[in-house]
Amino acid sequence: MPITSELRDDGIRVITMSAPPVNALTVQGWFDVATALDEASADQATKVVVLRAEGKGFNAGVDIKEMQNTTGFDALIGANKGCFAAFKAVYECSVPVIAAVNGFCVGGGVGLVGNADIVVASDDAYFGVPEVKQGALGAATHMARMVPQQMMRALYFTAATISAVDLHRLGSVYRLAPRAELDAVALEVAAAIADKDTRVIRAAKEALNGIEPVDVNKSYRFEQGFTFELNLAGVSDELRDDFAGTDKAGKK
Repeated sequence: MPITSELRDDGIRVITMSAPPVNALTVQGWFDVATALDEASADQATKVVVLRAEGKGFNAGVDIKEMQNTTGFDALIGANKGCFAAFKAVYECSVPVIAAVNGFCVGGGVGLVGNADIVVASDDAYFGVPEVKQGALGAATHMARMVPQQMMRALYFTAATISAVDLHRLGSVYRLAPRAELDAVALEVAAAIADKDTRVIRAAKEALNGIEPVDVNKSYRFEQGFTFELNLAGVSDELRDDFAGTDKAGKK
């Protein structure tokens, strides 16, 4: 299974994404992430969640090949709904979510990490939102939670990436670690939360969400509207075909 969830004896729940070769999640994969987090949220035995990944990198966003090898817009709509559900589940999880990022974290991966409560990363990790190259918009809401406004715009317009080292300097990555030690560091941070009274921690999570200056769900949904416009105009299929080596645009 690409998404697994394990509750440890100390109350730390470890949710792992494993979708080789690059953890680009299918429509179902995004909904499975949401389900795992919703189940963790509802389970009173869960004190904190570590969201991690196996393989080359943390997350490469949506599976564009799935989208281009299906007819019509069902896969696009599914991916948008699945991403929305997964990002929302991270943000609204009743307990803190620690994202343990290895390697690359791009596109939808930034949506997950930007909504997490704490980010730890391998010292070779990097983050980016290359959506403009595939004719889509999204996750600017979440990148804006990790970098200053003008930096977010520069990264967004250029489709450039930013290193975990730079994000650590900016304060959005809490801890850096060699890749081989990333899981241990994430569990160490999680343990510092798990030993607190979970009733207080759950109240604190709700309180912190309540004082957010931006409604992340509404903000991300606004972004998605422009993605649908670009798809209706035919722009997105042309750019995704270039990426995936398909010819969906030519078949219309």
